[in-house]
Amino acid sequence: MNLQITQNLQLPVLISHTPEKTQKKFLEFFVANYRNKNTRQAYFRNCCQFLDWAANRNLILHDLEPLHCAAYIENLSQQISAPSVKQHSSAIKMLFDWLVVNQCVTVNPMAGVKPPKHSYQEGRTPILTAKQARQLFDSIDGDRLIDYRDRALISAMLFSFSRVSAALAMKVKDYLINGSDRFFQLLEKGGKTKKVPVHHLAARYIEEYIHKADLADQPSTPLFRSFYQGGKKIKEKQLNRVNAWNMVKRRVKQAGLSSQVTNHSFRGTGITNFLENDGDLETAAWIAGHTDVRTTKLYDRRKQVITQSEIERIRI
Repeated sequence: MNLQITQNLQLPVLISHTPEKTQKKFLEFFVANYRNKNTRQAYFRNCCQFLDWAANRNLILHDLEPLHCAAYIENLSQQISAPSVKQHSSAIKMLFDWLVVNQCVTVNPMAGVKPPKHSYQEGRTPILTAKQARQLFDSIDGDRLIDYRDRALISAMLFSFSRVSAALAMKVKDYLINGSDRFFQLLEKGGKTKKVPVHHLAARYIEEYIHKADLADQPSTPLFRSFYQGGKKIKEKQLNRVNAWNMVKRRVKQAGLSSQVTNHSFRGTGITNFLENDGDLETAAWIAGHTDVRTTKLYDRRKQVITQSEIERIRI
């Protein structure tokens, strides 16, 4: 077992009271099935939350029945969104499938328990218009190194449609220069590496940041780095997702934009703007790393503009 991966996975109480084989197979489920660290941690949290819920009701692993799982899902549905409940349900079901196959339990108590239904044709993450995106970039007008970093990171997410995890994972060498051409080399879900051409504005912001941070001679180090408190001195450590989230919240507030904007908003902003300017849907899906264009369509908010213009035909 990969001890480096499992050292941060603390056994929930209910599992710690089971035989050693069950404890081992419980950890193996996350290590063997999920190479992506964020996915692994999310599924681990979901499963542990359910097992802690069961332990608090004095249940043991072999006591669990569909009735208990249904009660847990019902309770969870009152606290979080339907898609999140569905993710919880899926994680728990797959865990128990694994435990059944490895003869740690006899039945899967989540089998047959249905999560709440949800269906929508477009994503819910708020996006920026082209004018608002320019407003955000213009608001980051300082000459501090942290200003250069923030502008570069936001541009990387917006112009490459990248997930924040892929942008933050980039090394300096992943900004590729070949003559007049520029590329981002992004590590996507499933361990896939992808080269995406860099928009001229993103190239400008990235190169200004690399120059100001003196990173050109450090190709194997993180591109987007944390700062010491106060934002005056840069670290060698990669910026994490939580700090990136806080940075975006701080920057959009400073720009006078919606507090609902998140890291993921830039992905939707880039895709929508690309399609508004006659970009091809299949090309947008490739840039975004989507295997199905239906996923890309969730990010397309052009219909929101059309709906607003039509509704304004009501004149009272």
